[in-house]
Amino acid sequence: MSFEVANNIFTISLDGVWTTALAAILLMIGYGLRRRIRFFEVFCIPAPVIGGVLMSLIALVLHHQGGGALKFNTALQSPMMIAFFTTVGIGGSFGLLKKGGKALIVYLVFCWGLAVFQNAFGAGLAKMLGIHPALGIMAGAVSLEGGHGAAAAFGPMAEELGVAGAKVVAIAAATYGLIAGGLLGGPLAKWLIDRHNVDIKASKEEIYIQPTAQDTEEEEKLFSSFDFLKMLALVLVMMALGSFLSGKIKEWYNFSLPGYVGAMFVAVVFRNINDHFPLVKIRSKAIDLISDVSLGLFLTMAMMSLRIWELYDLAVPLIIILALQTVAIFLLGAFLLFPLLGKDYDAAVMCAGFMGHGLGATPNAVANMGAVCERYKVMSHKAFLIVPLCGAVLIDLVGLPNIVWFINYLTK
Repeated sequence: MSFEVANNIFTISLDGVWTTALAAILLMIGYGLRRRIRFFEVFCIPAPVIGGVLMSLIALVLHHQGGGALKFNTALQSPMMIAFFTTVGIGGSFGLLKKGGKALIVYLVFCWGLAVFQNAFGAGLAKMLGIHPALGIMAGAVSLEGGHGAAAAFGPMAEELGVAGAKVVAIAAATYGLIAGGLLGGPLAKWLIDRHNVDIKASKEEIYIQPTAQDTEEEEKLFSSFDFLKMLALVLVMMALGSFLSGKIKEWYNFSLPGYVGAMFVAVVFRNINDHFPLVKIRSKAIDLISDVSLGLFLTMAMMSLRIWELYDLAVPLIIILALQTVAIFLLGAFLLFPLLGKDYDAAVMCAGFMGHGLGATPNAVANMGAVCERYKVMSHKAFLIVPLCGAVLIDLVGLPNIVWFINYLTK
């Protein structure tokens, strides 16, 4: 940590260790505030967002007063981000598709289509409003289907390619999406049920009520530090191979493939080979721990280094784009997805989840579906199997490459 005064501005500079330590503290503060403030809990606002934005607001106040500034060294943010997306790839087993049946395929393909639509729609609106089309991608699948994790990952990538303000637009759009997704999912399901006079009964098919946890309770009790170390080594190897792959693609094809996308791709390939020719026993508990810690730290660092004042000039176009994106996903859910899923109770619950992770994140989807099931006192196991699987894991198999292609295409 160092201090200096230049041009009458007192600046505090934090090195990598100090920045990471501060991120960990802010993350803990975020968890504490979420437990104590009902608004954060109701709308499933992530703890890293709460803690990180708190620091970025302090930086905003210092910026306007003009007497002080904060500088962070976020060198560890990138490795943490790559680790998180690698764990997403390890969870991308194609065998999961068999568990969801036909409805999962329909829902997943629809979500993949939505990711492409959100990018094309957002880019088109941005161009009409006179801002860089890539900012429409930031207010499209990057932040809406992608959430804060993708926003913090792809925003800096777009800025490196010359799109000013991409990161702050993506983060702001992701925050809006969390709130809108949490507000609209339940009302959409209720409106569909009332409008179509849907019978309140859930599917009884056996495939939808089987447990999906990979590890048994006995195995979880035997979980050790060595198991964690094995999974950590696996994640690190996937990260290294992904970095090598991304570098070669850039060298051979002059195509920017971020390291985390390369790592995720390598992890998906390994996971599906491992499913057929077991080489390593995947311990989901260890993978979840690595995922939670890496996501929490990288997202907090991304939030705390936001320069909110860069959003001022983009506020009006961003509001218009997000409002129209919201109307579009509502109409798609009500008039296309609901009929495709069979117009029954499960379909209505899944539409509530669709609004949750289509605009925000998977926790929004789960919260929406839980609220609908509680309202009608009928549990939809089908929805609770399919929606989290698609929203948290399988959607990224197409969603992330789709984003990378759009950003590269629009920044040529």
